[in-house]
Amino acid sequence: MADAADLRGNTSARARRWLRRTAAFLAAVPVLAGGTLPAAPTAHAAPAEHAARTALTASAALPESKVTRSRSVDIAITSMTPTAPGRGDTLTINATVTNGTKTAIAAAHTGIHVGPALSGRNAIDSAARRTGFSQALDGSEIGDKYTKKIGALAPGASRDFSLSIPVDKLNLGQDGVYQIGVSLSGQTRDRPWPQVLGIQRTFLPWQTSPAEKKSRLTYLWPLISTTHMTPRTDNDEDRTRIFRDDSLVKELSPGGRLQQMVTLGKSLPITWVIDPDLLATVDAMTKAYEVENPKGGEGDTTPGRGQAVAKQWLNDLQKAVQDQQVVALPFADPDLASVAHRGKNYGALGHLQDATELASLTVQTVLGVKPRTDFAWPAEGAIDSSVVDVATSAGAHNVITRSDSLRETGGLSYTPTAARQIGGGNTAVVADARLSTAFTGDMSTAQNSTLAIQRFLAQSQMINLQAPDKQRSVVVAPQRMPTTSQAQAMAAALKGLSGRWSEPLGLGQAAKAKPDPSATQRLPGARAYPRALRKQELPAPAFKEIQDTQATLDRFERILSAKYRVVTPFGNAITRDMSNSWRGEARRAAGFRHDVASYLSGLTKKVRLVPKSDMTLSGRSATIPVTVQNNLVQGVELRLVLRSQQGNRLEISDSQVVTVEGGHSQSVKFGTTANANGPVRVVAQLYTPDGQRYGKEVEFKVNVTEITSTVILVIAGGVLLLVLAGIRIYVQRKRSAAEGDDEGDDEGDSEPDAENGEGGEGPEAESAETDPCDPAHALVPEQPSDPAPDTGSQSAGPSGSGEKVEH
Repeated sequence: MADAADLRGNTSARARRWLRRTAAFLAAVPVLAGGTLPAAPTAHAAPAEHAARTALTASAALPESKVTRSRSVDIAITSMTPTAPGRGDTLTINATVTNGTKTAIAAAHTGIHVGPALSGRNAIDSAARRTGFSQALDGSEIGDKYTKKIGALAPGASRDFSLSIPVDKLNLGQDGVYQIGVSLSGQTRDRPWPQVLGIQRTFLPWQTSPAEKKSRLTYLWPLISTTHMTPRTDNDEDRTRIFRDDSLVKELSPGGRLQQMVTLGKSLPITWVIDPDLLATVDAMTKAYEVENPKGGEGDTTPGRGQAVAKQWLNDLQKAVQDQQVVALPFADPDLASVAHRGKNYGALGHLQDATELASLTVQTVLGVKPRTDFAWPAEGAIDSSVVDVATSAGAHNVITRSDSLRETGGLSYTPTAARQIGGGNTAVVADARLSTAFTGDMSTAQNSTLAIQRFLAQSQMINLQAPDKQRSVVVAPQRMPTTSQAQAMAAALKGLSGRWSEPLGLGQAAKAKPDPSATQRLPGARAYPRALRKQELPAPAFKEIQDTQATLDRFERILSAKYRVVTPFGNAITRDMSNSWRGEARRAAGFRHDVASYLSGLTKKVRLVPKSDMTLSGRSATIPVTVQNNLVQGVELRLVLRSQQGNRLEISDSQVVTVEGGHSQSVKFGTTANANGPVRVVAQLYTPDGQRYGKEVEFKVNVTEITSTVILVIAGGVLLLVLAGIRIYVQRKRSAAEGDDEGDDEGDSEPDAENGEGGEGPEAESAETDPCDPAHALVPEQPSDPAPDTGSQSAGPSGSGEKVEH
């Protein structure tokens, strides 16, 4: 980008440097060719420069990756104060020297070298990469007064030292970035003359007076973490949240990463960039919460221990962001590039708008400030046209990218203003790649952090020096989750900006800055997206899993009476499935998706149909009971449908709406009409109120028969009546037979009377035999075959011939 400025007016300087390097190479030729060294060099400069040039030439002949310092003299600059000195200041450098060779060093001392002012941003990069020593490039050692005697240094030995020098003794010229080196000089047994044996370079920004037009610097200060919460909650009234782990406690505790980000950020000119999911997580920690046991089951949790530090951190953050600009990323910081490249066909875009709306609500609720939600920040600022389309579809009109993604192609001789109009009313805010990546390395050592700070300051000043007549806005977008040491180095660099060449600016103002008309505005194509970053994206099958989980949640939501108890935690969990924090963590990401889907599936199965066994249905009409079980803690409402697979044999009444309270079961009865006998397959199925299938169907067999229990009772009653009637007939016949015997006896006794004129067939006898009021005659008429009434009990004489006597 813009480093064509480094070429302007530097032709003669480059020529001079080329001549110096050629001279150094020629001076080293005898040594490289095995020539004879001077026997006894008398001057200090000659042998020192000679040895250094020899080392420089030898290292230059090797590829950069082959240069090693494992067997050299290493110097580590551990601090430099002030970082950007002004007139009248004294520069103090603390460092450590280590003899990494196998040879003892005698008469060692350390000193300071000041090279010429560097010509541009590329020159700073080249100086940082250069190894070896060149007096032409590194400058001569400043006088003995500002050196430090070390004495003898055995192999492997280290020694700390400090050098102080008034700035006016450095012989700095015009404003600019100077290379400053700290060296160790001494003698070895093989080379018994003074020589530079090791050197460490850094950069010294020099600005004697404030710039006429200062650069306007915007520094993003990200508060982002990984995913810690699960969608699970306890079944208590407070719905106690369950966390995946309790690692956030360390980050929030004094000295932890997030605690340091807040403590450092509150006194810096920054723009806060916050993932609202972090706020929601910490806010949940201020209450009672549980933590999963990684080796335990679903119910195996332990109480969380972060309530105190969570409350303190939120309190500190609330104070820090007051009257400051806060930018809220979409909730859970979704991976926009993954969505653009792999997730659009699986409905992932629908989650982004919801995540943006939730972001604003969360920040206002937890912090009490209204954030900006119109900024999108893809991973590492890498974009292509599809990434921008996805970002803007979520409601963002400003896309934070980086200069190594939206590269300058117009040949500008300076770094242009960050804002670029990219069409559709959208703005690309192009962060400077060098400044944004200045602190991505290991900043845990004092050497690395010191060098990074000085290089950051040098690059920021050089941007201003490229075009001092143009005021430009510069944006710095560091790594999303800086370590504690990285955050401390970033803070030190911002404090080192003396205000002589830059001034702070909020991100919102930077996005509104007038774009440079010559700056590149064309978005890179899909092929320009970095291959290494594309490999870190969520795969397409992951988005398919997310889509399936969302579909399950949609069905589940429709039956619930208290939807918020499920929709909110699972909706947030699904958004977390797409987080940038999963980049490079494919296995952990897959595990989280599986846990979310499995837990949701388990909840849906708590509402089910109770399995039924086969049954017999007798008669033309009857009822079939079906039971719905609800093991959730809240009520549900569904529609239950019972279908006959042979409607011509068995008809079933219409579906029914079922409402079941939490922890209860409900039995529903369906009326049926039988049209024919035989077995019928019947299927029961639950549906959501809007008609979507819910859960598994239950199938059972019904054996239809028209002989019902009522019919059996009727038949049994009829048989009983017949039996009773038969018994009655039998009794009546027996009575009639008895009466016939009595009548025969009477006839035998009346014969004399008949002869005497007393006949037995008188009117009274006839009347007695035919009396209609006689019950026996009325119920059972006398039959010709009926025996005569038995009258033996009333006669003293013997029975007559042919008479039947029944005992």
